[in-house]
Amino acid sequence: MIPLHNMAEFVEKKYVKKNSIEKRDYQVNLANQAVKENCIVVLPTGLGKTAVALHVIAEYLSACTGGILFLAPTRVLVNQHYEFLKSNLTLDDISLVTGEDPIPKRTKLWDNSIVCATPEIARNDLIRGIVTPEQFTLVIFDEVHRAIGDYAYSGIAERFENSPARLIGMTATLPSEKEKATEILTKLRISSVAERTENSPDVKPYTQETNTEWVNVELPPELKAIQKLLKLALDERYDVLRKNGIKLAEQQSLSALLRIRQFVLNQNRRSAKPLFTAIRIHYALNILEAHGVTPFLKFCERAKAKKGVGVKDLFEVDPNFTRAIRLGEEAQSRGIEHSKIPKLKEIIESVPGKALIFTSYRDSVDLIYNKLTELGISAGILIGKAGDAGLKQKKQIETVQNFRDGFFRVLVATRVGEEGLDIAEVNQVIFYDNVPSSVRFIQRRGRTGRKETGKLVVLIAKNTIDETYYWIGKRKMSAAKSMGKKMTQVLEKNQEIESKKSGLDAFL
Repeated sequence: MIPLHNMAEFVEKKYVKKNSIEKRDYQVNLANQAVKENCIVVLPTGLGKTAVALHVIAEYLSACTGGILFLAPTRVLVNQHYEFLKSNLTLDDISLVTGEDPIPKRTKLWDNSIVCATPEIARNDLIRGIVTPEQFTLVIFDEVHRAIGDYAYSGIAERFENSPARLIGMTATLPSEKEKATEILTKLRISSVAERTENSPDVKPYTQETNTEWVNVELPPELKAIQKLLKLALDERYDVLRKNGIKLAEQQSLSALLRIRQFVLNQNRRSAKPLFTAIRIHYALNILEAHGVTPFLKFCERAKAKKGVGVKDLFEVDPNFTRAIRLGEEAQSRGIEHSKIPKLKEIIESVPGKALIFTSYRDSVDLIYNKLTELGISAGILIGKAGDAGLKQKKQIETVQNFRDGFFRVLVATRVGEEGLDIAEVNQVIFYDNVPSSVRFIQRRGRTGRKETGKLVVLIAKNTIDETYYWIGKRKMSAAKSMGKKMTQVLEKNQEIESKKSGLDAFL
């Protein structure tokens, strides 16, 4: 981001290349806090979390002898950090460790002063004993909001439980749920949250506006007809579940059904068929409503091939569901997909420059890409590496570079593009579907407005899952905003209890 004031000062520090990093007070202050204690740095996207990490790394290189481990969740992101450190530090022994290297080569790479790595490979190599916690004096967990449940970050944190190494987390936002935020603080033994928002006085000069626009579209009549049939099929399953004594809220939610799976399998077996069928219909309905006809049909094909409980009934006998699929095939043959597609073209053409489109669903990446290409708009695809259609790390990095270099104007991405990717000069970000997660919303939004005012457009199909997610998202966003403050209060209270304890122990 270009500073809005004229003469930029540069960071002057041992190990940092001269005139390479602009000096910003808020970055220096956050780094100073992180050097002193295990800390989570919360800083909005585009304001240089990696530069804060660089400050801390330079301090540790000067003061300590151990190695530094810099973790990030995707290979593209690890590669980005590796390139950033290589071009801004005067150090030669910085390595990049991913699962694509054979064990003998990795063993050598782990001995470098700074190692950038993906969490899975770091965790696995710690378990294998190729690398030990004792090698490191500093561990940085980028996108630390992921350090929950059985994600690899948790396994790594466990290994560092009795280590004196400094642990630092970095994120654009803490989770909106208190349990998740607390879990992260506990796992990484965090003593403080160092937070800045767009409105912090020392950050203000460096931020740009991002204007958000919610664009409503009506489903075309063909999709409404399919939607109606799927809802009828769903109602039938809900009736059976209620007759079987399962208490379900009036509004039909997929998460509520997913929560009772274990209970049904253990204690109410006769409900298994209606439950698993209802879950399948929910998925099919959500995909139809938010993504369109082809993704819906592809989902159905896959579900049918898996042959689970009640699949035969649903795909061959159920009159509503089988008719829904027939109507889908008819719509597809007439080129009808979703009203979001023509809207996309209109939005992209209304703003000059590059656009980044996010969708949560891989099939809809292909659909959007194909439709844009048909409409004469040059586009590229960025998806994760899983599955046959996935992009390997090298290809992902190449795609991002081609987009930066202007080989195509629009990048269509799944979740892999949400976190930390520094794609300069994106004039607008478009959410093809809405996400009921504050973390993912903030991550996606942060891909625009880095150089000048950015525009964010969220497409919402009326009377669909998009609208439901809109309200859930709104609620979670306001909860996430206050989470840093809440966690700071919790940590301060804990410290007060600790200091009272030690004072009393000393007295006794």
